[in-house]
Amino acid sequence: MSYSLSLFLVDPAKVRSVIGSGDDKLRRMMGGRFKAEFPRHDDYFASEIEQGAPTRYDALRAVIAGGPFDERFGFQYGYAYEMVCRFHGRWLDNSGFSPFRGSWLETVDEGLQQIGVTAVEVTDFNYGSLPSELPGPEFVPCYGEWSAEDCQKALAQWEASTPEQRAELDSEVLEAVETAVGWLKQARERPGAGVVGFFF
Repeated sequence: MSYSLSLFLVDPAKVRSVIGSGDDKLRRMMGGRFKAEFPRHDDYFASEIEQGAPTRYDALRAVIAGGPFDERFGFQYGYAYEMVCRFHGRWLDNSGFSPFRGSWLETVDEGLQQIGVTAVEVTDFNYGSLPSELPGPEFVPCYGEWSAEDCQKALAQWEASTPEQRAELDSEVLEAVETAVGWLKQARERPGAGVVGFFF
């Protein structure tokens, strides 16, 4: 089975503030932007919706309203929150992380640590959890975030590493590490921005 990361450059506090904001204007704007996607998502989860799961739009409405939530179908609120992050954020290149198998994220973390980058871990996007205001999904999507401060710290650690240290990494691991460094550099260029990611 293969997995994927979906990542966005955005201020984590900004997207968290959407939860329970009751912002009807934002809900309408998001409804318009993602209108074409809702039927496709609902077709995919048709059997769960028949069992009582909210449609994707109803899940988005609940996220913005702060509830009510049906704990049995936490995955729908996770996917709705991914839409919030996509609406406010900028998509980040996920080459090297989509698709991937098995323990690839752990392998990349080992590479980061080998060259002294310890402020962030890509497994944060697998083992993290949705904001506490949302019901946690039983399975996917998983969620994690790197704060702006963590990104700055990690980038400084990368810049302190030597070409010789980097050359010791497996070529595929180095490529994935350099992709992650690209996210860090973009975060540096956008004050207050960090990285949020979803594991599917």
